[in-house]
Amino acid sequence: MATKVVLSGDLAFLSLGDIIQLIGSSAGTGELRIISKYVPEPGLIYFSKGNVIDGSTPDGSGLEAVFALFGWMDGEFEFSEGPISRTKTIHAGRMEIILDGLRKVDDGETTKLGPVSFESAPAGNRESVPLVKGPLVDYMYVLDEESFTAGQKIVQENKHGSWIWVILEGTVDIMKEAGEGPLTVLKLGPGSFIGSVASFLFQDNIRTATAVAATDVQLGVLDSQRLTEEYALRSQEFRNFVLRLDKRRIEVTERTVDIHDKKDLLKFAKGKKPVIKQGKKFDKFLKITYGEGCIVKQTDSGTIFLAHLREGDFFGPVHFLDINHEPFNASILLSKDAETTPVNIHKIHEEYELLSPTLKNLISSIATSISVTTRVACDFHMKNFKEKNKK
Repeated sequence: MATKVVLSGDLAFLSLGDIIQLIGSSAGTGELRIISKYVPEPGLIYFSKGNVIDGSTPDGSGLEAVFALFGWMDGEFEFSEGPISRTKTIHAGRMEIILDGLRKVDDGETTKLGPVSFESAPAGNRESVPLVKGPLVDYMYVLDEESFTAGQKIVQENKHGSWIWVILEGTVDIMKEAGEGPLTVLKLGPGSFIGSVASFLFQDNIRTATAVAATDVQLGVLDSQRLTEEYALRSQEFRNFVLRLDKRRIEVTERTVDIHDKKDLLKFAKGKKPVIKQGKKFDKFLKITYGEGCIVKQTDSGTIFLAHLREGDFFGPVHFLDINHEPFNASILLSKDAETTPVNIHKIHEEYELLSPTLKNLISSIATSISVTTRVACDFHMKNFKEKNKK
């Protein structure tokens, strides 16, 4: 089957990070071609079902080539959709690639190519919390619109609430209470959601974080009843998978606050044995039926405890969502008495593909939040590590 150009434009209008997110949210398969007049040949990024699998520039290939393309500040792009015959060399998730790519540019590790300046940006200018954007909004699910001015609270942590919004314009800070006061753990932009699946499933839902308008914000109120009815049509196993995915998001967020507050979390990993080792291939998808476990990540600054796992929780690769955890970016440890049972992740994927774009985007945003919050946890851990070694 021949390829066809389905997306094209100017890098001055749409950044590479936005392009990768857009292709990822539509699960696109094909080739992204980037052309700069400052380089004799184009740069290429290859996608399979929305995931970056390889890249190339005139000077290199693989992940480093993709990072180099973040420095191409001026040029044109086009994404051709169609089958590709390319060996997968990149296992990092989309958000990890985007955040690392932007960091390397800001820290001067990546050379900038463009008409304005070829000097590297001063280190330290990058915001510690990245901005997450979502795909285009499906207005079929928007019942009403609400406006909030900069600084105004949209929802309050530990308060009841069942509304769920999609951001139409502006930026929202997601904050948690920490030892020294409110801590921003996420920044959400247009296309992102405030609330999760639990927001419309439980009448007595407790908000797990505070959302504050960082700028003037326009929000779309989603049709919760319609989403609930659609969700109820899916199998029990699919519904459990989504709820456990949201539980992991909450866990990682809570642990990120603990890491920021310099709490000792690795004690919870003691006595547990590795079932999945970070960086090693693992094809099974399993559910814990007895016992407990945890997720840990190895970094340059040491081991990070990311989340507790309990009975009913799932673990293993989820190829259609950008969680950015096991197997390539985190390890799974289980208690010695733990028992597991296999789960058909391919069947879950089939049900996911049957969902409306809005519900798919909502579930995808949960996975993206896990990925980005994990990165924020790593940043906090690195900061603590540097402070400790200065003493």
